[in-house]
Parts: sequence; C-alpha cells; structure tokens
Amino acid sequence: MPPQLILAMRPELPHGLLRPEHWQRLERVTRIPFREALTDFDTPHATTLLADTEIILAGWNCPPITESVLARAPKLKLVAYAAATVKYFASPALWASGVVVTSSHVPMAVPVAEFTLAAILFCGKDTFRFIAEHRASRGLKGTDTRASWDNPRIGNFGKRIGIVGASRIGRMVIAHLQRFDMQIRVYDPFLSPDEATRLGVEQSSLIDLMAWSDIVSLHAPAIPTTRHMIGRTELAAMRDGAYLINTARGWLIDHEALEVELASRRINAFIDTPLPDPLPPESRFYDMPNVTLTPHLAGAQGNELWRMADLAVEEIERHVAGLPPLAPVCAEDLDHIA
Repeated sequence: MPPQLILAMRPELPHGLLRPEHWQRLERVTRIPFREALTDFDTPHATTLLADTEIILAGWNCPPITESVLARAPKLKLVAYAAATVKYFASPALWASGVVVTSSHVPMAVPVAEFTLAAILFCGKDTFRFIAEHRASRGLKGTDTRASWDNPRIGNFGKRIGIVGASRIGRMVIAHLQRFDMQIRVYDPFLSPDEATRLGVEQSSLIDLMAWSDIVSLHAPAIPTTRHMIGRTELAAMRDGAYLINTARGWLIDHEALEVELASRRINAFIDTPLPDPLPPESRFYDMPNVTLTPHLAGAQGNELWRMADLAVEEIERHVAGLPPLAPVCAEDLDHIA
C-alpha cells in the first residue's frame, strides 16, 4: 500500500501551491485521505490521520511538530516543506527523531534575488523619487529630465554595490549584478578568500563596505550574531544619498537607529522586510519620502509558489522510490540559515 500523506499549512495555501499536475504526481506515489490542510495537530481528526502518516507535505503556518505530535505519528519518515525556513515548526524532538526534513529554500531564493536585482536597479536610477515627483507635479516636472543630466549619482553605470552576506540569495544577486557595469564588494565573515575569488568579488569589512557603497543590500540570516548588525555606527558610515535595501530580515537592522538616520534625509532605504512585519500604522517610515516600503513581496508570490511545490513533490517522489533527498535540512544547519 502507498504511504499516507497529509498536508499541514495555512488552510488556503494548497489551492495556490499545488497545480493539478502536482496532485496527480502525489496521488501516483502516495495515499491522501484528506485534501485539506491541517492547521492544528492536536485535534481528534489530526490524531487519527497522524497514526498512519508517513509523509507530511508542509507549508507556511505548519503547526509545530513536537514530541507529542511525533508520539502520535509513529510511521512518520519525511516532512517535505514547500517553503524556506523550517525554524518555525521544527522542534528539537523532530531533529532527534531521525525524520528527514527537506526545504524548498533554493526555489524560494530565486524570486528574492530577482526582486532584489530590480530594487537595486530602480534605486540606482533614483526611480522612486522621480515617480513621486512625477505624480505630484501631474507630469509637469517629470517631463524635464535635465535636472538629472549633471547628477552622477543617478544611473547604474559604475555603481558601487555592497552585499552583506554571501548566502544563497546573496550569491544569486551577485551573479545577476555581474552582467552589469557595476562594482561589487561583499562582507561575510564566513566567506573564504578562495570562495570570494571564485565568486569574482572583492571582500571588505562591514564598516568599510557601508562607507564605500552607493547601494547596500542585506542577505545575512537571522541568527543571534546578526541581530542589529546594521546599527548607528554602520548607518552613519554610509555615503550621502546611498540606499540601504533589505529583502532579508528586519532582525538585521536597529530600526530605531535607522529611523533617526532616515529622518535626516541623508540616506535612503528600500525595505521589504521590516521589524515588526508589517510595521504598525503609526510608524514614521510610511511618511518618509526617502523610504520605499513593500509588503514582504520579495519571497515567492502567485505562480512562484509552483516552483517550491515542484521541489517538495519531487522530494516526496524520491522518498517513495528510496532515493536520497535533494535539499535536506539538519539541526546543524540552523546556526547559519535564515
């Protein structure tokens, strides 16, 4: 008999995540007694399903898989997570159980890197200021571009881009940027000189990178050592008119220090992932003309979810076929992943 599979994620997510061909692939290799997503493992219905479940296809808002859940799921062998970070549901008991956990962090990295590239290019051309001026003047000021002709800060030719964190996303962004006429430096204390050479980038200390860059883009993980790594000193080192882009985690920035620096209008920010996320309605960031806020759009949206589902379904197919996982996650990874 095929192994039993259940879904655990936000209730609306399966209908956007899984295309008909995904369901067909799953039904060829597993038994799915219930097509709706579980949002709570402690209900009688969930307990009944867990007793015979070998595979959990998980997604955002998967309930924590605790020691109690594992005790009611004696056949569980695989948790295939169709999203990126597993920290929110994976308990110490799960890591100790021997259950294989996989993640779709690589497919998630693709849209984040693409979004970041777009943000860098738009910031380099001061696009968001021009949009605001064009709208406010009803086109009158926007038709006169001569004000930008003698401003060498506008444009992407020769721009200095500082990448904080040579993570998977950071490396994808570097690869994108290398197609343009730009200079790139990287700060990452775990990046060896040989790796930097292979990436084709110059290494820098954090403070030197902040002072050198026209645009700084953050790609470090949210771990204890990175909390507020961008603080008052680092922000003060930035060049006048420079941009700070955050598509990683708000955890990385001291937002009180950032608010003070931005209030001076000396630097600019593009923030997709603030802290808290979303910002409260009274936040001053909404009203600052030198701040562009997007509502956590960088990660997979719409049809980009299908890329993550493709990998999660493939992991399930490989498990049933007795093949090793493509993207396993181990407890040892937690110290350096988002």
